[in-house]
Amino acid sequence: MTLRRVTAAAALVLAAAVVTACGSQEKASDLRHWTKDLSFRVSMDPMPPVARTKVRYKVVVRDKETGQPIERGEGRIFATSRDGVNTWDALLPGAEPGAYYGELNYLTAGDWAIAIQFRRDSLSRLERVDWMQGVRRPPQPNGT
Repeated sequence: MTLRRVTAAAALVLAAAVVTACGSQEKASDLRHWTKDLSFRVSMDPMPPVARTKVRYKVVVRDKETGQPIERGEGRIFATSRDGVNTWDALLPGAEPGAYYGELNYLTAGDWAIAIQFRRDSLSRLERVDWMQGVRRPPQPNGT
């Protein structure tokens, strides 16, 4: 191979590495939801959620058409178990544009119906997304 081809190949590999490094920071486990006007990217820690542990939700809200972050929105996240147990929290703005945070504490393991209600501002209508989430049992003291 000539020096020119080696240089071109090295530049191509470097360009691919830069594109990969600068790509989206979304995790493969992030949930994506859409309403008529908004898009939501939801992540949680820990993932999957564990009963009797505070689960921190990060919800990034963007305008569905323009992709612009919604910075002065209002919302809440809430969940109901099959047994009728409820948990909820307000979504509070974070440092990242369009990011909101809330915590849920699942009292029991199993399937939970989760929803987010959100609006751009106090004059906008509430929009809602729903999904089902499995919640794991907490680890037992004896390690089982």
